[in-house]
Amino acid sequence: MSAKTDRVEINEVVLRDGFQNEPDFVPTEEKIRLADGLSRTGIRRLEVSSFVSPKAIPNLRDAADVLRGIKRVPGVRYTALVPNVRGAERALQSVVDEVNLVMSIGERHNLANMRMTCDQSLAQFREIITVIAGSGIFVNGTIATTFGCPFEGRQPVERVLWAIDTYREMGIKGITIADTIGVANPRQVGELTTTIFRHHPDLPLTLHLHNTRDLGLANALAAYDAGIRSFDSALGGIGGCPYAPGATGNVCTEDLVHMFHNCGIDTGGDLPALIGLSGGLPALLGHATPGYVVKAGPSDRVYA
Repeated sequence: MSAKTDRVEINEVVLRDGFQNEPDFVPTEEKIRLADGLSRTGIRRLEVSSFVSPKAIPNLRDAADVLRGIKRVPGVRYTALVPNVRGAERALQSVVDEVNLVMSIGERHNLANMRMTCDQSLAQFREIITVIAGSGIFVNGTIATTFGCPFEGRQPVERVLWAIDTYREMGIKGITIADTIGVANPRQVGELTTTIFRHHPDLPLTLHLHNTRDLGLANALAAYDAGIRSFDSALGGIGGCPYAPGATGNVCTEDLVHMFHNCGIDTGGDLPALIGLSGGLPALLGHATPGYVVKAGPSDRVYA
């Protein structure tokens, strides 16, 4: 993986994966304010929302309004999760730069999370791709429960490779491998990443991590060493999976950026700005957030 650039890309998912798990509705104007703030931090991908049924995830019922209200910054890719054809049609109307399609390779988790078998999800993906064909929208496919399913346990490497092959054959350009419930460990992450790149050397690969067992940053560094240069994270470390018992928030954006910068790895992110935005989350959400750097400050902080 020596040909990989040292710079990494942060895909900020707090507005979608972070807020979807919140019990109280986050006002639309606050989502827009946060999106505009994040757009100015050097983040290059911003997942704004999901075009999912309001009954399934009430906190994201304002997806179109948020996308309509944000001030778009050149160089930032604005993305949305799309669960079905109706969602794809709404995404087209909202002028997103990228859509993200999600399937769990754990069949039982996919049934709980998406109400579909894996074969049904893949059939839905083919329809979505047909709907957005010619629009110029980039299509990314997430493989959920890559490192373990809450109902089936660890998934075989062959099943991960099958999902990647299937996604690419249907025209999905980018792939995200997701530790949906936070069961991965650094050695597993490194070995699987190396195997994936052995089969697909030029694959645009993103890693989505949850910090359920406090291994998120260690797993991110192991993935970086194995060649991954794109990472999902959520401001403040908030979030979770509604259909994964015990799963906690995403790996924290400001903690991730802080770690990479201390390792001499550029993210393009403005750490003080991210810390400032993260500091406002507890008042907005009505509870503390899991992030560390926002509480302790950067490691180069000095005191009188």
